[in-house]
Amino acid sequence: MKLLDIAEVVNASGVPASTLRYYEELRLIASAGRHGLRRQYEPDVIQRLALIDMARSAGFSLSEIAAMFGRDDRPDIPREELHHRADALEHKAREMVVLATMMRHVADCPAPSHMECPSFRKLLRAGVAHQSRARRRRTAKIRSGSG
Repeated sequence: MKLLDIAEVVNASGVPASTLRYYEELRLIASAGRHGLRRQYEPDVIQRLALIDMARSAGFSLSEIAAMFGRDDRPDIPREELHHRADALEHKAREMVVLATMMRHVADCPAPSHMECPSFRKLLRAGVAHQSRARRRRTAKIRSGSG
């Protein structure tokens, strides 16, 4: 099996060499050795880096990601937590669609002042109501000790 030089890993994964070294310090990845002064990696490091990137994109911290990798180096991914985070991402996506709709309306609204536009005022009221509900949910979650 051919080992990958650190430069090959950088090119294949898009992860900077400094980040690879940092991930090694955290024991998220491991080099298989060195060729001169250059680190060498097993080819499966590319897949592991993709998993780390996906987990980071989903909001997991590096320490949470490190905990997912057991002693046998196979990830133990908390499925219930993944469902929770997927739900949160879908919720955030819906919020972003509403915000984009509001921004497009503001950009295209023919009213002399946006505050005179009934559609814009309706969107604002809906946004304020949504934010208020979201704050109440966060507060309740914190008080219950689950946040």
